Amino acid sequence: MKRFYIVMPKDDGGMEVYAMKEWLRQNPQYVPTGLNATLNTSHQLRNGLRRQGWSVQETTSEVRLIPPGSTIPDFFNGDNDDDDPELSAASFGLEFQLRDFLAQNISAINVNGKRLNLYVDPTGRDGIEYPTAVGPIDILAVDDTGAFFVFELKRVRTPDRAIGQLTRYMGWVRETIGKDQKVNGIIIAKEISNGLRYAISVIPNVSLSEYEVDFRLKPAQNIQ
Repeated sequence: MKRFYIVMPKDDGGMEVYAMKEWLRQNPQYVPTGLNATLNTSHQLRNGLRRQGWSVQETTSEVRLIPPGSTIPDFFNGDNDDDDPELSAASFGLEFQLRDFLAQNISAINVNGKRLNLYVDPTGRDGIEYPTAVGPIDILAVDDTGAFFVFELKRVRTPDRAIGQLTRYMGWVRETIGKDQKVNGIIIAKEISNGLRYAISVIPNVSLSEYEVDFRLKPAQNIQ
């Protein structure tokens, strides 16, 4: 069965990846005329978006749809920032899955010695893809003292320019909802570059983490 994704470009040259139907339900203004994000099939929605000028990149197992006028590297042909097409292909879609896993388990994960909870603003909007004037924050969390934690997630390797994006988000939080509170930044990726390690060494309140995915198979037991 094919997996369908919406891919949105980010200011730092990266991209946000979303499950197509979920994204369309949350953004109904993009649903093709005459179609329904819940009732119509993924193939029908793909064809409708294509008719509206969306680009489509497709393999036998995955489809990604890119909005008109956006420039996204041809992921499936290895034209990307990750240098390793095989690794990149295996990691396609991991960014939003990583985001959702962290968001769902944030209170159980030890982050720099802190236990966190998703930030929830006065309107009830939670800290997943939290909207700001400088772009959406992947995850926005708080600790029990009220200090903010801004998460920037990368699916494979992290380019040095990610620090610019993170600090923009941190600055926005400090100047708006986070006044009088400490604001921390965390970059999480499969692999952190040495350049980024040097960069954060002179930036206070920013830390780096690498994630690991451990998938194993074991023989099924015989019928008892």
